[in-house]
Amino acid sequence: MKVATGTMIDERYRVLERVGSGGMADVYCAEDTRLGRTIAIKVLHERFSQDREFVERFRREASAAAGLQHPNIVGIYDRGDSDGAYYIAMEFVEGETLKDVIRREAPMDPGRTISIVKEILAATRFAHKRGVIHRDLKPQNVMIEADDHIKVADFGIARASGSDITEVGAIMGTAQYLSPEQAHGQPVTAASDLYSIGVVMFEMLTGRAPFEAESPVAVALKHVNQPAPSPREFVPAVPPELEAIVLKALAKDPERRYPDAESMMRDLEVAQSRLGANLVDTESTAVFAPVPVPIPTPVVAPPPDALPPPMEPPPPVTGPPPAPPGERDDRRRMLFLLGLVAAALLALLAFTLLRNQPTEIVPQVIGQTLDSARVEIEAKHLGVDVKRRADPAPADTVIDQVPGAGTKADRDSTVTLIVSNGPSTVKMPDVVGLPLHDAHARLKRAGLRADVTREASGSVNKGIVIRSDPGPDRLTERGSSVTLFVSTGPQQVTVPNLVGQDEQDAVSQLRDLHLSPEIREKSSDKPQGTVVDQSPSAGLPVAEGTTVTIFVSNANVAEVPDVTGLRQSTAEGRLGREGFDVSVRTKPTTDTAQDGLVISQSPAGGAKRTKGAVITITVGQLSTSTPGGTP
Repeated sequence: MKVATGTMIDERYRVLERVGSGGMADVYCAEDTRLGRTIAIKVLHERFSQDREFVERFRREASAAAGLQHPNIVGIYDRGDSDGAYYIAMEFVEGETLKDVIRREAPMDPGRTISIVKEILAATRFAHKRGVIHRDLKPQNVMIEADDHIKVADFGIARASGSDITEVGAIMGTAQYLSPEQAHGQPVTAASDLYSIGVVMFEMLTGRAPFEAESPVAVALKHVNQPAPSPREFVPAVPPELEAIVLKALAKDPERRYPDAESMMRDLEVAQSRLGANLVDTESTAVFAPVPVPIPTPVVAPPPDALPPPMEPPPPVTGPPPAPPGERDDRRRMLFLLGLVAAALLALLAFTLLRNQPTEIVPQVIGQTLDSARVEIEAKHLGVDVKRRADPAPADTVIDQVPGAGTKADRDSTVTLIVSNGPSTVKMPDVVGLPLHDAHARLKRAGLRADVTREASGSVNKGIVIRSDPGPDRLTERGSSVTLFVSTGPQQVTVPNLVGQDEQDAVSQLRDLHLSPEIREKSSDKPQGTVVDQSPSAGLPVAEGTTVTIFVSNANVAEVPDVTGLRQSTAEGRLGREGFDVSVRTKPTTDTAQDGLVISQSPAGGAKRTKGAVITITVGQLSTSTPGGTP
């Protein structure tokens, strides 16, 4: 069943998103609400939840996997069931699968192939020593973190040795990576995992699986019946040493494969040292010689006309007659006994010589330069074998030695020195202009980590990388941190109070704050050029570059004078001098004192109006009337 985002599993694990699906279960990213950490949670498919035997295997194998605490194995935290859904809670690994890397990079660099396979073998060795066989090793179950650290997943479907619930004959795993015995339905051993690792290594070096067909059954049959092809058949540049290792791992007979993960790792380390020293050639691979796979040759009778003519009888033998049979047998026994005595004498002589072989104390050379260590070791009549690998120590520094310091070693024997090639370097990818999430992903693929510094930018959108340190294409140490400067958008500033300021002062203040001034005129009785209003208002936070509109007085507003009580001509003159137009109305009056005077005005005196506005004055006009008549 599918689990919806936000669902709580077992009242503890909150599902965040679905991240994958397999043949047995769906995998979700979830939050452990008790411990506050991100985990992966694998929920068994509903069809399996109805199978009581399968659920029991699921539970027991999860318990077996939970005991595998190793840096190269995805950790198991918890298991249980919730509302009929069986689950395993495990470590959440940020990275990509080896399958993703193969699709992008194959055929892969031999050195990187060896490093990855060695970590897979380290995980497998740890599990095998604890009686757990993976049974489904494939690139999809190998996670690669940003620093190229490897974690093997899905030990949850492994079978603990001695399990009584995994039926013999049940074929599990992916067909392309099945061992022949798995395809046969025979019991699975540690050698089966090593075969699968051989398939994975073949795919890394060539970009394809050793056996391909139209159906899983056809692929499985090829695993059983056909000898493995040579990787060099598809990619001639594959070093012969690696070819030999792959073919040995892919032997049909488990007895002819590597006896354990440790022995395969040792051969890989030797190949790695030779690759590092540029000593790989086609004439020095005896130690890695692949196990031959016998292929029966059918016997076909030749046609009658191809038979040779009959042989003539041999000429008669002259000389003394042969010894009787009994005498010949006695002579053979005597020669055999003499051979045994000679072998015993030689063995005694070799033992005596070896016992009397002088020994030397191996000196401590870790931390020295290779040249210095070589001089000191050779002074002890010991030979030097150099293996190299990438390491944070300076190049040509001895970082390990075998045998260790203080050990007794036979004179003229060899001391192996592990020497640093210096930190491995990668080119800094170009992440400028990318969203932070995409930049993180690109750095992970390059084996780098990101430290994020946020800063404001008026030209780069929020969440976008402005620049990086080091810059694009610069060489930097794999696994190191690089600094990404990420935009928070424009800087926030507070709008100042500009009202009452002179126009030029207000404009200068806005520009100093990286704000954009826009000027508009507004009628006002304030002196011309004075800021009388603004938008946005003072005190509001805005982004740099925001436009602030200031309204500047054009001095086009004046106070209306009070002209009531003045004669009409005087009132009109005064209003005109203040910049107003005058409209005159008359009103009859019987009061001779009001005749020709302004009785009222609109608007009243003291009001403020734009110059040119019309002021209406009402002037008294004396009226005369006769009794019973009209004026």
